[in-house]
Order: sequence, then structure tokens, then C-alpha cells
Amino acid sequence: NYSVPDFAAIALQSKHPCDLGTRCTVFMNSKVKQAQREGAAVTDISAGVGYSVVKNCLIKVLKIKDKKELGDHIMVQGGTFRNPAIIRALENELGKEVMVTDYPELMGAYGAALDARRKFQNGQTMPVSLAEMSHPQKHACRKLICQGCENNCTVNRFTFENGNRFHSGNKCEKIFSSKGGKLAKGVNMQEEKYDRLFHRSDLKEAGLTLGIPRVLGMFENYPFWHTLFKRCGINAVLSDKSTMKLYEKGIGTVMADNICFPAKLVHGHIYNLAEKNIDRIFMPYVVYEHKEDKNTINSFNCPIVTGYSDVIKSAVNPEAKFGIPIDTPTFTFANKRLMKKACKEYFRRLMPGMSAGIIDEAFAQALEVQKEYERTLTCRAQEIVDRAVREKRLVILLAGRPYHIDALIQHKIADMITGFGADVITEDIVRYREADPEQVQSVMQWAYTNRIIKAAMWVAGEAPQNVHYVQITSFGCGPDAFIVNEITDILRRAGKNATFLKVDDINNIGSMRLRIRSLIESLRFRNGTEGRRQSISVHTPPFERKDRQRTILAPWFGDFYSPFIPAAGELAGYKIENMPPSDRLSVEYGLKYSNNEICYPATLVVGDLMKAVESGKYNRNEIALGITQTGGQCRATNYVALIKKALIAAGYEDIPVVTISSSSKLNKQPGFKLRMEKYIDVIFVCMIYADCLSQFYHSTAPRESQKGEAEKLKGKYIDLGIQTLRENNAKNFFRLAEMASNEFSAVNNRKDIPQIGIVGEIYVKYNDFGHKHIVKWLIEQGVEPVVPPLSKFFIANIASNAARVQGNIKPQVIPRFTLNLLKDIVYKIIRKMESCITKYPYYIPFSNVFDDAKNASKIINLNAQFGEGWRIAAEFAEFVRHNINNVVSLQPFGCIANHVISKGIEKRAREVFPSLNLLFLDFDSGMSEVNIFNRLHFMIENARKEKRTETAYYSR
Repeated sequence: NYSVPDFAAIALQSKHPCDLGTRCTVFMNSKVKQAQREGAAVTDISAGVGYSVVKNCLIKVLKIKDKKELGDHIMVQGGTFRNPAIIRALENELGKEVMVTDYPELMGAYGAALDARRKFQNGQTMPVSLAEMSHPQKHACRKLICQGCENNCTVNRFTFENGNRFHSGNKCEKIFSSKGGKLAKGVNMQEEKYDRLFHRSDLKEAGLTLGIPRVLGMFENYPFWHTLFKRCGINAVLSDKSTMKLYEKGIGTVMADNICFPAKLVHGHIYNLAEKNIDRIFMPYVVYEHKEDKNTINSFNCPIVTGYSDVIKSAVNPEAKFGIPIDTPTFTFANKRLMKKACKEYFRRLMPGMSAGIIDEAFAQALEVQKEYERTLTCRAQEIVDRAVREKRLVILLAGRPYHIDALIQHKIADMITGFGADVITEDIVRYREADPEQVQSVMQWAYTNRIIKAAMWVAGEAPQNVHYVQITSFGCGPDAFIVNEITDILRRAGKNATFLKVDDINNIGSMRLRIRSLIESLRFRNGTEGRRQSISVHTPPFERKDRQRTILAPWFGDFYSPFIPAAGELAGYKIENMPPSDRLSVEYGLKYSNNEICYPATLVVGDLMKAVESGKYNRNEIALGITQTGGQCRATNYVALIKKALIAAGYEDIPVVTISSSSKLNKQPGFKLRMEKYIDVIFVCMIYADCLSQFYHSTAPRESQKGEAEKLKGKYIDLGIQTLRENNAKNFFRLAEMASNEFSAVNNRKDIPQIGIVGEIYVKYNDFGHKHIVKWLIEQGVEPVVPPLSKFFIANIASNAARVQGNIKPQVIPRFTLNLLKDIVYKIIRKMESCITKYPYYIPFSNVFDDAKNASKIINLNAQFGEGWRIAAEFAEFVRHNINNVVSLQPFGCIANHVISKGIEKRAREVFPSLNLLFLDFDSGMSEVNIFNRLHFMIENARKEKRTETAYYSR
């Protein structure tokens, strides 16, 4: 055992510091164990801890892209720098000598002394002499339980000899205060908003009572739903206000530890509703919010807000547990006609005798009440700002999602701020303002996020100088991994700072109050003296016609698909060059140039491209960067923004970025046009061919007669396929598939081995480095990894489109008969390909997309079209149908879509398919391989046991 000082000191003897990742040290335990198993010295582990702390600070906290930003003279303060290992790691990382005082932990004392001197020089006298301060007073401590609100804080009251009292442990100063002087409390608009939102009258007599959880999207649209139900004679009963006691009731059913606190809290509200006298629970599946601003691309809800009802139906199952059905109809606020249609369909199911006239009238009134509520909030925020300007008061625009006004979620941050004498307004002040898309790199796709970005723009531009920006953000919030940097840039250009307060279920009120108090005092100290400045937002140029001669660099996606991309580019008239597969250097570049909390695929994609740009291999005037762009609810739509920001940060803002997307609105690229009609047939046939090669390889490699034969055949038929694609010869792919099936069959020893199905996020599933080479490792263990065809990801859009129309989310733009015709054409090609490979013994035929959707609908809403969407549930069903009962789900750590569509539906999937054995693995740059492979070993043993049982049964 080492003492802390000794453990720190031995790091200076390290020769090969361990790579323990860059995330918080709580996640480091598995990496340390892995290092120990690999024989790392204690000195190297100690040094690795030092590097992790430093990298976490530089990459995640300070977000340093260029170390020159820190200057040549660097001094550090704080107790952390009592550790010499951290000082040395910082010096090595920066390549500069770092200065530190003898007592760095006393930085607070230095600050207090400087502040005291300033106040003394301004004429403020000290309340007591230094001589008196040197004699500590005796005091008594008493613990009290505050009854001022539902938090029931445990308060410590210190009573001194002179009768003075000091309180600690209280979240607010409403009841127990320790202020030395009187300070007028500020206006708390968040509190007012909460009261306006939920303080509504109930029906005294109603034929039906619906329970509505006070969570997520209800903080945005409750006035609409309350009015709609009330006018239709239905009583809407809310769950109680959030408390820790309520939260703890449902915590045992939370499926993902790293999901945001607002989502975890939903479970407790469902349990709370079950204790009330209700007939049903109403939890709508809202895909789109009302689009407030025509300049924004979309008005999606995030996947959690949209789809969390699927998690509740799976993890809690109120109907089975409490006998209370849960209604989760799909809606869109972006289209009034479809919204009304969806409401009518729901009421016809709920109360068949209700007339259309009543519903029409209730719908119109509900829209008006919602609009009036929003107008009131906007006017009230402006009123607070105007009065504050007159009275020279400080105003904090406390931005966040609608549910951040929940006092438990935000831990009464708004009350803390107003307790220090500042007024608090909300982002509602910008509801009816238009955004300037030229100020941001990000695609403005999420409704709540769009409003937050507009709020930052307003504070940076039109707002008076006494208005400052603070944002509440939840740990695990997917969209915030993008917009935190975006908002920081917007405000920095205007000479203002952005403050972000991260919250979760842990109540760390002391440090939060310290941060807020420091912020308020510093803002008052500056007193608007910083002045307003506005620098121009830098953008990468659009890809013009003159840029068609540039080489487009593309990140590596998967071994069976990426090799064909350059040939496909040639057909379209573009030169595309694949980057090499990702490696550890890709991770380093990705962490350097993208937010450390972004999903792992984004880290690798940004890293691959920036590694190439900075390699010196390419002339910046001759290249462009390329990426696919989904345009959906997932964060992948915004990968392009990360790439652009990385280029700008590194000084390559003159390099254009192109995207392959279904929408031309997502990225300006007038010179990049894909005329798919000319070569769509050969591209699609090539994709089916690649899927077949993938199946041949993954089923033959663990059964090959001689090691390496499958790998040789894989390379051979990929090369032949590339040549065929270049020749635009779709017919030849069928001949090649037949040849490949025969050759793979010839080297396959037909050994009866276990199979493990692979599902998950598209990049992690197909990218070897992205999933830590798990597929190859399974093959080495004598297990067949069954990887679904990539083409099914695209074919599923046929059924997804039908689900959108049926769910009243999108109008019927493409006639149903056209979709059916497209499906028939697609499957005609697939069946023709399959007819060429009938002799291959382990081929799994393509399933019908509408059968897939039907099977998935038993588990999940088909409007779950974020990430892999309902396809993961469909793949579960398909694997079980083929007697593949052991399935691994590969996901990026913190994937917000995965919280719903994979982990979130685990319990329901097991109920529908009892034989299913599921393992969920999360991946990021700091993930321990030991932890992953240890968990996989158990699944392999289970698969082998099943195989032995099956063999024994059939041999009887």
C-alpha cells in the first residue's frame, strides 16, 4: 500500500505511462485492472492517472484545440497541484515549464485576501479586528429538518457566543439564511413558469380520468393536453411534484445508469400515478414539436423525450404491474392537420361515442390556450428585463430544456441565483424571434435545443449589457455535447461568457452555490465594463462547382463496404479516397478536436479526417472532407458540424465539407450533386453483393479448413467487386456471388459451432476498431458472429415511411402503391442474388421488411426511427427465428437512441422472446478491453452449452 503523497511521487520514475483514458476517474477502475493484468509497473499506473487528469482538463473542461492558446507563461493553482505527477504530466503535454506556488491549495485564501484588500481600499471597514479574529468563538451545532418545501433539507445551525447564527446544508435561503446584510431577492421566472404551466383546474365530474406524468415533454405542452381533455369531458390528473422520495420509488426499473436524470425521474412519476385513482396513463409519443422558427432545419424532440414511453412499457409495464393501461399514441405538433387527425383517432379508441364536433372545438381551444401560455411567458420575460434595466439590476437568462424548471432536476438553481439578488428569466423570451443560421455550424434540428441556441444569440446580440447567460444541462444529455461549444463560441464572439451548470440526481449543492455566488460577484464586479464586441463567425466554404476536382477524403466505415466507396464516387464523377481504418492516433485527434462527451463514432470520424489533414500528405487546396448525414433525430446529423469546427480550430477553414444526405437543406454544397438515377441499380446490387460476402466470410472464417483461407477469399472477391462496380456492370455481381459462394463453401469444414448475433449502432457494429475487434475475436474463439446485412438499414425505410404515415407524423407524399412497387423491385434483385448462392450452407436469407416491422412492433413503436430505430427489435426477432438466441448489442457509450431502442426495451424483448440471451456493450475511447472480453466469455460459454445440449438432443 502507498500513501497518496508516495503514490504521486513514484510517478516521476515512470518510463511508460499507462493510457487510462480521459474520462472522469470513476470510469478508470477497469483500465487500471487491465494495466495490472498486462504487467504494468505501479510507477506507470501512477503516471497514467496524472496524464488522465491533465487530458481530462485540457480536452473536456478547457476544450483546448491549440496549446498556444495558453501562452508561454503558465501558472497553476488548486489542491490538485500538490501532486507532482500532475504537474509533470501537464508540462509534458504542453511542452512548457509550469509554475506553481508552494501552497497551491490556498488559492481560495489568496482570492479572499485580494477581495478584502479591494473592499478595504474602497472604504469598506472590517467588522472585526484581526486580533479578535485570532480568538475563535465557541459555538454549538444543532441539526434541523427544514419544512419549507418538499426537499426537507437537513440544516446545520451553528450558534455562537455572541448570539449570531450560521446555517449550512440548506439548498435555498428561503427559511434559513446566513446572509450578513439584506439583499433584495430577485424575480424567479422559472418558479412563475412552473405555476403557470401546471396550476389548472380539474373537472369535478368526468367519465374518464387520465393520469399524466409530470415529466419531459409535458413541461412544454401540458396546457394543450389539459385543455383538450377537459373540453372533451376527461379529467387529467398529474403526478405529484418531483421529490427524492418519489424518484427513489422507480429507480429500480431504470435500464441505463448513464441516462439523464430527467429520464430516470419518469419511472418514479409512473409509480406515483399508480397510487392515484386513475383509469389510464397518457404518455404521448411526440416526434416533432411546433416549429417556432422558419430558419431552423427541424423541430425534432430528442429520442428520450419522444420515445421514453417504450422504456416505461418495457421496464415498468403499468398494465401488468398495476392494472393500469398506458396510452402512447404518436403525434406531431409541426403539422396541425395531422395533429388533429391523430387526436381524433385517439379519442375514437378512447371514447368511441364522442362526436367529431366536440373534438374539433376542444382541439381549437387547446391550441389557443397553449399559444396564450407561450405569449404570456415571452411578455413576462421581456417585462422583467425592462424593469431590471431601469433599476440597474443583474439579469440571468437561465436556459435549459422545458423540464429543467422542475425544482428537483435543477436543485433549485434558479432560487439560488435570485437569492443573490439577480433576476432570472427563461429562454422563452426568444420564442418568436428568428435565428441567424450563419452564426452556428450545428444543424438546428431539435426544438428545445434550437430555442436555447436562439437565447444565446439574443444575449450575445440584442440583449442589454446587464443580461448574462447561464445554462442548466443534464449529465448524459446527447444534444448538449454539440451545443455547449456552439453557445460558448456565440457568446465569446460578443465578449461574453457562457456558464454551464451540470446537474444529475446527486445533490452537490455546496459546490453549485459556490459557483453561482462567484459568478454573480464577478459579474457585479465587472458591472458591464467589458463592453460589447462582435467578431465574425468563421465558416468553412461551401463545395462549389470549381471544387469538383478536389479529392474527397472519407473516413473508414467497414471492411466489407468502404473498399467500394471510391469506385462508386468515380461513377458519380468524384474522386473519393478512403482514410485508413481508425487507430489510437485517430482517438487522440478526435478527442482533441471534438467534444469529449460526443459519441465514440464521432470521435473516430473526426479523428480520422483531422489526422489525414494534419499529416502533411495532402495539399489543402486539393482536398475536401466527406461524411454521410442522416437528417434524423440522432446526433449523427451533426457530425458534419463537428468536422467543420475541427477544421476551423486547426486553421483549415478553407477546406470544404460535403455530405451524402437525403436532404439538400442540411449542408450547403451547390457543386456536389449525386445523380443517383444513373447508377442506383449497380450501387444497390453492389451493396447486396457486399452483404453476401460478409455472410460468407463470417460463417467460414471460424470453420475454415486452413487458417487464412477465408481472409484471402474476402480480399479476392472485394477486388473483383470493385472492378465490376467501376465497369458499372450490375449483372456481373450475380456471377461473382455464385463464384464466391462456391469457393467459400469449398474451404468451409461444416463444423457445428455456436453462433452469436451482432446488433447495434451502425458504425460500431460494422467498424472493427469501433467495436474493439470483437467480431474477429469471436472468430478466434471458434464462434460464428452473425452480422446483419447493411442493406437492411436502407430497405427498412420503406416500412418506416409507412409507419410515419400511419402514425400521422408525415403526410402521404409517396403513394403506397409506389412504395410497394419499390419493395417488389428491391426484393426481386435480392431473390435473384440469393438464387445464385443456394449452395452455400450457412446463408441466412433476407426477411421481408414489413414482416420485420410487424415483429418489431410487438416490442417497440415503429416511429422509433432514431439511431437504428425499430430495426434492433426486428433483428432480435430474426435471430430467434433462426435459432440464434445469444445476441450482443454494440453501442457507443451514452448513445441517447440506444437508451430507448436497445437497453430500454430489454425486458420487453425477453418477454416476447424468452429464449433470447442479451448482452449490451458500450464503447468509447476509455473503455477497458478486459471488461468487454470478460463479459463476452460468459456469453460464449452459454452459447457453447446450448450447442452441446442441442447436439445431444438431435443425436438421441
